[in-house]
Amino acid sequence: MLQNKTKQRSGVQLSLPVARTWGGARDGAGRPRLEGRARRVSHLSRPSHARSRPVHITLRRARLLPSFRQQVIVAELEKSLQCASSARYRVVHYSLQADRVHLIVEAADALALSRGTQGLCIRLARAFNRVVRRRGKVWGDRFFSRELGSPREVRAGIVYVLMNHKKHAGAARFRRLDRFSSAAWFEGFAPRAGPIAITLRDRLPSETIPIARPRTWLLRAGWRTRGLISPDERPNSS
Repeated sequence: MLQNKTKQRSGVQLSLPVARTWGGARDGAGRPRLEGRARRVSHLSRPSHARSRPVHITLRRARLLPSFRQQVIVAELEKSLQCASSARYRVVHYSLQADRVHLIVEAADALALSRGTQGLCIRLARAFNRVVRRRGKVWGDRFFSRELGSPREVRAGIVYVLMNHKKHAGAARFRRLDRFSSAAWFEGFAPRAGPIAITLRDRLPSETIPIARPRTWLLRAGWRTRGLISPDERPNSS
C-alpha cells in the first residue's frame, strides 16, 4: 500500500509543469537594441566585392577618446595610411574627423578588402595609442563598407569624404579645403579650386603623399563624366 502511494506521488510530481527561468524567446531578452546612428554594424558575412568598384569605408572611434583632428595625431595617422596601400589594397581618398575616419579604397577582391582594412585599423590604432600614450581599443565597432558602383555614386562618395568637415564646421569654413584630408592631393577640383589645393599642399609639414593613385576606371575617369568638384560643395546629409 505504501509502495502504491509512493508511485502515485511520483506520478503527480512528474506531471507538474516546470517553469523555465532562462533561454527561449521572451520580452526584454538579449542585448538591448541600439537605435539610430548608435546601431552597430552587422556581423553577418560581408558580400562579395568586385575589383572594379571603389568602396567607401567608415571607421568609428570608441567613445571618450581624444579627437583625431590634432596635428600631432594626424601626422602619425597619415604615415599609417601611406603604409597601408599595396598591390591588392589601396587608400585613394581619406578624411580624419573628430571621432571617425572616412576612406575610399580599391581592393582586388573581398578577401583583400577585409584583410587590408583590418590591417589598416590595426596600424591606425597603434599609431593613435602611441601618440596619446595609452593602451586599449580605439575602434567602437567593425568597419562599415559600401560599394560605389556608378560614376554618380563615386562622385558623391568623393564629395562626402573630402568635404565631410563641412558637416561639423561653421558657415565661415564652408569654402575651405580640409587640412585633415587628402584634398591637397586631389586633382579633380574645378579649375578655380586648383590654387587653393596647391596653397594647402605647400603648407603641409611633409611632402610625403599618404594616398595611392587610383587604378579603377570609376576613380580615375568615370566619376568625371558627372562633372568636376567645386570647393563650395557639401556632402549629402545622409
